[in-house]
This record gives sequence, structure tokens and C-alpha cells, in this order.
Amino acid sequence: MLSTETPTGAPPDWSIVDVAVPPPSARLAGVAMAGFSQHVSAFVDMAMVAHPSVTLLIDLSDGDGVLYSARDRRGHGSFVVGLAPGELRAAGRVGACLQIRLEPVVAATVLGPAAALGGRVESFEDVWGREAERVQDELRAAGSWNERFARAADLLRRRAADRPPVDPEVAHTWRTTLGSRGRVRVDGLAEEVGWSRKRLSARFHAQLGITPKRAARLVRFDHAAHLLAGGLTPASVAFESGYVDQSHLHREVKAFTGLTPAAVAGAPWLAIDDVAWPDTSPARPPGSTGSAGAAGAAPRRMAPPGRAWNRGRTAFTDAR
Repeated sequence: MLSTETPTGAPPDWSIVDVAVPPPSARLAGVAMAGFSQHVSAFVDMAMVAHPSVTLLIDLSDGDGVLYSARDRRGHGSFVVGLAPGELRAAGRVGACLQIRLEPVVAATVLGPAAALGGRVESFEDVWGREAERVQDELRAAGSWNERFARAADLLRRRAADRPPVDPEVAHTWRTTLGSRGRVRVDGLAEEVGWSRKRLSARFHAQLGITPKRAARLVRFDHAAHLLAGGLTPASVAFESGYVDQSHLHREVKAFTGLTPAAVAGAPWLAIDDVAWPDTSPARPPGSTGSAGAAGAAPRRMAPPGRAWNRGRTAFTDAR
């Protein structure tokens, strides 16, 4: 059993949480990593908000660890969150956890074409395969977060070494969608890459597990969610994000998270996101370390990926 404590939905006490991020030498394009550790045991119950990446959460705790639940799926320990999983919660006493977010184009290379998981949440073992237990043991035994980040980066490179990248047209479509914050038309994207809309939708879905139209909705929602976390009113967020009106925003937030805009604005899952944590952001929780102690680098905004789509490669594969 994970815990008999009653979930409260209260945000974590950030004064007892250390947040580490990798030094520049351990960073990979299309990959964002962060390490979280509690120096005082405390029960956590939090909503996890949809993000335009495939997220690996590696539970490094020695105790009971984390329990996750999404739709009709419940599990214990390390898990992988696909694109747009819907309502999702994580709870328990988690001593340490490594979060790895993979841009979908990178996830497809590292984990295979089904990396987006069709919006599902799966155990780390089911996604990573037979080496999952050894990987977790190695990361748990590492002497520092820097060592963990370096090992994780090496694992990702080796996983991708013998796998082909996604179609350059698919990679370009994703990055254009991300760079435009979801305000794109599929017909225009198809015209850019020289494919029909039908072919682009089919290849995009086959390789990233999501349609281009839903990908645009997810990216636009993510932008709106971070504006909400930054303190903007729902009306302002709806306008800034290109929604028809506030009720349209409310429907999209509900569809992606099962929450209201107000609940998303206060979700601790966003509070630990480096995009929602620029140094001057009012969304940064009081008492957070931010500067990442052992890693020696503060959370930073992720730069938009490049647009060199016609080379047939990604910055991640080039870095191998």
C-alpha cells in the first residue's frame, strides 16, 4: 500500500523541496530534466496538468513511493505520461523523483513510434522494457543529481542510437505548431511540407500518436495554462491565447485536465515547471530553491526548437 492518508489536494510545502536541473554539459535538445527531493517526509497529493511532451517520472524513493491515477488506470512507482492524458493525479510520500520531459519528436526516437501512448499513462517498465529495473537502480544509486542527469542523458542517447528519426515533415509540423503556440491551420502546415492534409495527418498520428489538429489544441492549452499560472485572469488568457471567449477556454481546460481554469492556475504541477518559473514570475512558490543546489543552474525558459526540418534529423539526433 502506498499510504492510508487521505488525499487533500493541498500544494506541496516547497520549503522542504530541493529542485535540481542539469548543468549545460548534460542537456540535450528536446529534453528537459529536473530532480526533486524532499528533505522532510511529507504526503503529497497533486494534479498533473497536460504538457506538450512525453513525461517520464522516475521514482527514486526508498519507501512506498508514488501512486498515480488517470481515468481507469492506477499504478505504483515510476510511470510515463503520454500526450494529453486527461485528468491525472499523483500522491504519496516521495523522497526523490527524476522528471524527464521529451519533445514528441525525440520521444518517438527514444521510445518508438507509440511514444505518445495515445494519451495514456503507463508504467515505466511497460514503456522502457526489460532494462527498466536496472535503469532505476542505477539512477537511485547515483551519488548526486549531476551524476543522475549525466547517466539519464547517456541512456537516452543509447536508446536513440539505432532508431530512425521521424519524418522531417512531421518534425517540422510539430515544431511549427509549438513555435506558433498552437495557432496554426493543418491545411497551411500540409502546404508547407508539400503533402496533402490527409497524408500529413496520417503520418503525424502514426509517428507522434496524436493528430496535428489535437497537437495544436494541446500546445495552445499549454500556453494558456502557463498564463493562468502566471496570474492572468481567464478573460485575458482567453484573448492572449486565441480562444473565442472565456467559455471556450473553460471548455478546453476541462477537456485536457478535468479542472477549472482557477484550479489549473494553482496546480503545483505547473509551479514546478521551469517555463512557469522565470526568476520574476509571481507563480514561483515561496520558499522554493529554484537555483537547483547541486546542479548549479536555475530553471530557465526553453528556447523554441529550430526549423531545419528538411535535413531529416533533429537536434537531438545530431547531438548523439
